[in-house]
Amino acid sequence: MIGAAGLLLIGLLVLSGVDPFDRGTWLMEVAPIFIVLPLLVVTRRRFPLTTLLYGLIFVHACVLMLGGAYTYARVPLGFQLQEWLHLARNPYDRIGHFFQGFVPVIAAREVLLRHRIVRRGAMLVVLLISVVLAVSACYELIEWATAMALGAGADDFLGTQGDPWDTQWDMFMALIGASVALLLLSRWHDRQLASIDTHDRSTAGIAAS
Repeated sequence: MIGAAGLLLIGLLVLSGVDPFDRGTWLMEVAPIFIVLPLLVVTRRRFPLTTLLYGLIFVHACVLMLGGAYTYARVPLGFQLQEWLHLARNPYDRIGHFFQGFVPVIAAREVLLRHRIVRRGAMLVVLLISVVLAVSACYELIEWATAMALGAGADDFLGTQGDPWDTQWDMFMALIGASVALLLLSRWHDRQLASIDTHDRSTAGIAAS
């Protein structure tokens, strides 16, 4: 199933890049996919992830590809939401940054717990939220560097739509995404982690014998 999802993801990536609104913006928006997808393939046998996390990564990749194909300020879904909710701007950029917290927080949770770096509890939550905010801040620094390098040519990548508080909103949406993911998915994630842990111990026992 994971292999089929990977092939589908590659197909969607190619489709999103056939005729994007702006080729440079598309490359910058989907760059994380070019980094993460090969990494997942390389670590598939040595460190397979939970099905939940694979699914979240797939959805996040779709969000990135859609934003890359149209640019975040021009995604049709965003215009539809803008009309329904009577918003002043296309909100798809906010959705993208929500997922920038929603998915990485589960990825960080999986790594920290499976490597037994920290136990479940308040400290785990603090570390996870800190990781998400650090990732969000790094992304904002990348956007700042892009704006400095490209000037007005970076507008499509930044997707600020004239909002002077866009950076703060982006980080806030990532914080909300991380918080929602922890509230809604932690128990589900724990069940899948327990299943993987049981499988890993069984595999290790067979190898030792």
